[in-house]
Amino acid sequence: MESFKRIVGVYLILVAAVVAIHTVVEPLYYTSTEASPYSPHWSKINALMVLAIVLGLVFGCMRKRSIGGDDGSAVTREYLEAHVLFYGLLFVGILFFWNFFNLHSPGFTAIAPETVSAVWIVIDAALPLILGAMGASLLRSRG
Repeated sequence: MESFKRIVGVYLILVAAVVAIHTVVEPLYYTSTEASPYSPHWSKINALMVLAIVLGLVFGCMRKRSIGGDDGSAVTREYLEAHVLFYGLLFVGILFFWNFFNLHSPGFTAIAPETVSAVWIVIDAALPLILGAMGASLLRSRG
């Protein structure tokens, strides 16, 4: 199980790096239009992000449960770190899947395209930070 955690940790860090780099580099090579606001590479990256979010939530939940803290003892750094990573990833995951389903099913929610783009910006800025931290945690075998 430890080697699988490390493999998942490396995967999460790689996805974090891909999302971060592509978010910064995309405006340099792709000109958005109203008909095509996102580069075609995002469809491939989104598939990687789906798997990374699911794996991150599974391992984050396992870590959160293993730490406990329900007995009323003092809050430790490990307890706080596990909860912040899990709930942060859960928050970004909810935003991601809400936007993801709206992207693939137009009319999923009644929102303007500008709102969808703004939420993608938040996701693309927050997800690399959380996935990178979760991946580093798994590499240190704290997941």
